[in-house]
Amino acid sequence: MQRIQLLSPRLANQIAAGEVVERPASVVKELLENSLDAGATKLEVEIEQGGIKLIKIRDNGHGIEKEDLALSLSRHATSKIIELADLESVASLGFRGEALASISSVSRLTLTSRRQDADAAWVVKAEGREMSTQISPSSHPQGTTVEMRDLFFNTPARRKFMRTENTEFKHLDDVLKRMSLSRFDVEFSLSHNGRVIRLLKKAASLREQERRVAAICGPAFVDQSLKVEMQAESSGLSLKGWISLPTFSRSQADLQYFFVNGRMIKDRLVTHALRQAYSDVLFNGRHPAYVLYLELDPALVDVNVHPTKHEVRFRENRLVHDFLFRAIHRVIADERPGFQKAAAQSENQLDTAQPIPQQQGIGLNVPQSAGVNLPVSAYQSPRAATGVLREQAGIYSQLGRGGDAVAQPAPSMPATSSSEIPPLGFAIAQLHGIYILSQNESGLVVVDMHAAHERIVYERLKTSYSREKVRSQPLLVPVSVALSSLEVDCAEEHQQLFSQLGFELERLGEEAIAIRQVPVALAKSDVEQLVRDVLADTLALGNSRKIEESINELLSTMACHGSVRANRQLTIPEMNQLLRDMETTERSGQCNHGRPTWSEMSLSDLDKLFMRGQ
Repeated sequence: MQRIQLLSPRLANQIAAGEVVERPASVVKELLENSLDAGATKLEVEIEQGGIKLIKIRDNGHGIEKEDLALSLSRHATSKIIELADLESVASLGFRGEALASISSVSRLTLTSRRQDADAAWVVKAEGREMSTQISPSSHPQGTTVEMRDLFFNTPARRKFMRTENTEFKHLDDVLKRMSLSRFDVEFSLSHNGRVIRLLKKAASLREQERRVAAICGPAFVDQSLKVEMQAESSGLSLKGWISLPTFSRSQADLQYFFVNGRMIKDRLVTHALRQAYSDVLFNGRHPAYVLYLELDPALVDVNVHPTKHEVRFRENRLVHDFLFRAIHRVIADERPGFQKAAAQSENQLDTAQPIPQQQGIGLNVPQSAGVNLPVSAYQSPRAATGVLREQAGIYSQLGRGGDAVAQPAPSMPATSSSEIPPLGFAIAQLHGIYILSQNESGLVVVDMHAAHERIVYERLKTSYSREKVRSQPLLVPVSVALSSLEVDCAEEHQQLFSQLGFELERLGEEAIAIRQVPVALAKSDVEQLVRDVLADTLALGNSRKIEESINELLSTMACHGSVRANRQLTIPEMNQLLRDMETTERSGQCNHGRPTWSEMSLSDLDKLFMRGQ
């Protein structure tokens, strides 16, 4: 073992570069963050050979003082924090002061800058050697230009890990896309090998912002997205952006952009909250798409938990998780035919200071739909539920056994003005015992009657269950579960929550608990694994919805069996009542399994199909 000694500045910077500079995209990210922190409103990025040969970034920011140019290439040199209090409330994108030093240690770096009030510009150069630099005058407008050449020229082992030019450029382009989504007030341009790839002008109005989002995420995302604008004044949390309709889902989680105070992050808590908000409406194995911006007090988020600043730690995990879930859950729930939601929400409408209703019943505040009343108990069997639907549903009580197709007499449309026509219109026929054909003001509406009725029944089952007190039953033989001491402490600390959800847990020792009582609805499920999952979520996220999800799964099965089946003949009034129920039921655009329940074709679409007017 050798004696302890100080590392040379060059070696220390190269070690630090291993954390900060992973590939050319990492360099672009760090430099763009510095430019944005400097107040730049125009950024020009020029790339050669995927960024391995050249990365040149010019901005029109405040610039750097002549006396600070050499210091800017030193490690832990920054103008963004001064004392510990600043680190606990970081409002800038960069703050560690390692980016330029790390980049200059593994490349040939040239930094040119000019302040607005300066008589001339100055340039400083570094080429991966000791931190001695020379400053010379130069010609440059206000702002800063950073030119990096020959990345990893002095570290051949790192250079071998570089991918092909196209792969490296793709990663680099992804960084620019994320940055351009984070700042609509900044103009971005990207050139690769002398060819302009992207030119994104400033976006002030909502239409311009949507145009930029469409350029990054595709026009289909904007066309199939919902605008989100929620805030809770009591907690200082604000959420804006766009989320995709459940019908616009992805096979991979490749179209998900989430920003915290303008910083792009990928956080497990955020992903979990958004995934739960899309439960019951997303097709199995699919992923939602979103571009969301969360604003909160910088003191409530710790950005100093990852070398590349891709992850953050929220000081109030449960507060953030519940706010995100409630906000997205409400937007999705309100997306139904003809329902127009106000853009902004007041504190009274969405206030995370209030307790989350998840501790009562299954924790879903679903308003009773207008129209037919279906008093279906959550504890009835699917067969009993089906009987109630047929006997008590009134308008559905006359369901017959139709053939493959149903020929209805031509209905007389109600005498109403165009402003009084419902969003889903009025039924005119039933097709093959599966689809309802309806005419609205725009054109033709096709409804999958089983999928639509399944959603209506499911929402009413959830409402009925949430209104009743959770019924529990004791286990004849208590289930003993071996856990870690941390999990046992968590179970003991949240014993009241488990009790409200129908569980009775008892501590047996340092690393064991006994399950003595479970909800009636979950008596036949794997209660041991369920308790383990709930404790794991509670430790990681501050809360859990595993129990509610298990109950919802049971109710979903009941709704599927209790819904009107295919090849059932419906009368015109029955079909119209189903359409009216869809218009007043949350999430009626999708069935419980995420399939769409209705589709619309406008008259112009039909005219194009038959080449009318051409």
